Amino acid sequence: MSEYTKFTEDMIKTHTILVPNMLPVHFRLIMAVFENKGYKMELLETDSRNVVDEGLKNVHNDACYPALLVIGQFMDALKSGKYDPDKTALLITQTGGGCRASNYIYLLRKAVERNFPQVPVVSLNFSGLEKDSAFRISFNMFIRMLYAVLYGDLLMICYNKCRSYETNKGDAKKTLNKWQKQLGEIFRTGSSRYTHTKKFYKEILNDFSAIKISDDKKIKVGIVGEIYVKYSPLANNHLEDFLISEGCEPIVPSLLEFIMYCAAGTFNDAEIYNTKNSQSYIYKLGYKLIYSKQKELIRIMKENGKFEAPHDFEHLRSLADKYINQGVVMGEGWLIPAEMAALAKSGVENIICAQPFGCLPNHIVAKGMSRAIKQDNPDANIVSIDYDPGATRVNQENRIKLMLANAKR
Repeated sequence: MSEYTKFTEDMIKTHTILVPNMLPVHFRLIMAVFENKGYKMELLETDSRNVVDEGLKNVHNDACYPALLVIGQFMDALKSGKYDPDKTALLITQTGGGCRASNYIYLLRKAVERNFPQVPVVSLNFSGLEKDSAFRISFNMFIRMLYAVLYGDLLMICYNKCRSYETNKGDAKKTLNKWQKQLGEIFRTGSSRYTHTKKFYKEILNDFSAIKISDDKKIKVGIVGEIYVKYSPLANNHLEDFLISEGCEPIVPSLLEFIMYCAAGTFNDAEIYNTKNSQSYIYKLGYKLIYSKQKELIRIMKENGKFEAPHDFEHLRSLADKYINQGVVMGEGWLIPAEMAALAKSGVENIICAQPFGCLPNHIVAKGMSRAIKQDNPDANIVSIDYDPGATRVNQENRIKLMLANAKR
C-alpha cells in the first residue's frame, strides 16, 4: 500500500471527523472534549444492511465482525454523498492489543485508499501508536475525557434502569438528552465546572430518581463480552432495546472498567515479565487516579440507593484471580470472567456474553471460563451469542428467549 494521507494540523479547521458509534451515551460527551479544541466531529448512527454489505466489500471475511462494521459504516457514509471527501477524516480507536483489532486501522486505510485516497484516517490511542499524527491528546484532554467517561457510565446505568420500568415512555430518554446536552456544553466551552462531580452526580441521580416507574419485577440480564459488540447497538442488533421489549432490565458494565483493565494490564505485564520502566510507572499512577474517581462515583450512587453502582475494580481483580491469571490480556482477557462472576454474585444471574464469531481470545476467556463460574454460582444462567454477517437476528433473539424462558422457570 502506498503512503497514506496523514491528518495535519491544518485539517483541524477544515475537516469533519466521522466517529463510529460504539458508545451512544459516552461518545457524545467525549466528542465535546475535542470540539473544545477546534475539532469538528460527527457521530455515525447508520445501521442499515448496507453498512454490513460495504464491510463485506472492503474487508476480508477472516477479519472480525467489529472491523467489518466499523469500516462498513465509514465507507457507507463516504459513499452516501453527504460528506465532501476532500474535507472529511475518519477516527478509529486503537488499544494496541494482540488480537485482530490491532489491524483495523490498516484494513481501513486500505479500503479508503482504494475508494477515497484523499481521506485521512486518524488514530485515537494511549499506547504510543501513530506518534506522527496531528491528533494528539494532552494531559488536560485526558482528564476531561476521564470525566466524560464517568458521567457517561452514570447516565448509561440510570438510563437503562429507568427506561426498563418507566410508566411514561420517553421520560428516561428526555432526562438523558437533557444531561448529555448540559454536560456536553460544559466540555465544549472548556468550563472547569465538569470537576464538580459530587454536585452533578447527585443532580443526575435525583433527576432519574424522579421518573415515575412501575413496581413490576423484571428479570435482570447482564451483558458482557468483546467491547465493541457489548456496547454498540449496530453490532449487537440493539440488544438492550430487545431485552427491554422482552420485559427485562439490561445491566451493562461500565466503560471505566475496560479502561482500568487496559491500564492494569500494562503494569501487571511489567511485573510478570520484569520489564518495569517509566511507562509502566505512569500507567500505575494513572490507574490509581482513575480508581479514586471510580470509588467516588460508587460511593455517591450507594448513598442514593436507587441504582446499582459499578463493581469496585479491585473487587473485580480479586474475582479474576479465582478463575484466571491477570496475565491473560488478549482481547478482553480476564475482565470477562471477572465481570460474569461479579454479576452472578450480585444477583444478576442471567448473563449474555456477546462476542464476534471466531474471536479466539474472547471465546477462550468467555466460553472457556463460564463453566467454572457456573460451578461456583449454580443459579447462573450464561449464554454466549455470536455476532457476524451471516448470523440472523432471529436466531440470536431466539437463543436469548430460550435463556429468558429458563430464567422464568
